[in-house]
Amino acid sequence: MKMDNAQLAAFAAIIREGSFDAAARRLHVTPSAISQRIRQLEERLGQVLVQRSSPCQATAAGRLLVRYTEEVALLETEMLGALGGSEAAPAGERPVVRLPVAVNADSLETWFMAVIAALSADTDLLFDLRVEDQDHSATLLRDGTVMAAVSASAAPVQGCRVEPLGVMRYLAVAAPDFAARHFAHGVNSRSLARAPMLRFNPKDALQDQFIALQTTEPVAPPTHFVPSVHGFLGLTGAGLGWGMVPEVMARPAIAAGQLVELVRDKPLDVPLYWHRWRLESQALAALSAAVGRGAKASLRPMPAGR
Repeated sequence: MKMDNAQLAAFAAIIREGSFDAAARRLHVTPSAISQRIRQLEERLGQVLVQRSSPCQATAAGRLLVRYTEEVALLETEMLGALGGSEAAPAGERPVVRLPVAVNADSLETWFMAVIAALSADTDLLFDLRVEDQDHSATLLRDGTVMAAVSASAAPVQGCRVEPLGVMRYLAVAAPDFAARHFAHGVNSRSLARAPMLRFNPKDALQDQFIALQTTEPVAPPTHFVPSVHGFLGLTGAGLGWGMVPEVMARPAIAAGQLVELVRDKPLDVPLYWHRWRLESQALAALSAAVGRGAKASLRPMPAGR
């Protein structure tokens, strides 16, 4: 069955932009034209592809099509650029390569931001960054939502290649007064069960991993959720609770006396890996090279055997 590129472009635009009207504006057509293309595509495939919600989302069947449409759009844009076919188009209508990428918040706020800034200064790429926990970004790769991701998993996702990046080190820290009040008799199951803890979001398992290194007993501390990297750091320093903070952010605060380590010389090291689609794309290759350079400059070396 031959796929209609106009229909695929309409589908991709709806999922990307979140509505039929926004997709119409992006493709410079009318909303009725978008609706007609989607209706024809759904009739052709015999499946409902778009969940008409706010924002619009791909159905289970539609998610199977997302990756294909993104690959087609990327390769078509790069081909037009190589041939010079987009030079005559008005500036606002020239195709620009878009790269959807998943990255955990701690990486984005530390080393990954510099990677994107440096790359964007030399290219016309558009980045669609999705903040996702490093333990869960593989899901976005599988369903085609992103083309590349920073992940804590070394297992390659089907259709992707994986490269080790390095280790992000975390320290368990708290404000000095908080530590003196809650951990005066040491870091153990009793103190950990009572001391308030910070988590970035429900997917954040770093604090649980640290607890597991200190005790084998089940512990369920009172927990604050703080979905902001700098807010997490600031509220830890303000004494709201203890939490796992990237070493690069924790060390200056420790040196300034604003934070203390709960257990000296007991860091939590999280290996990070770069996953990317197996697609011969110059833009994806350039991004991967830049990520590799940035990780080498900012992360700790990967242990042997990883």
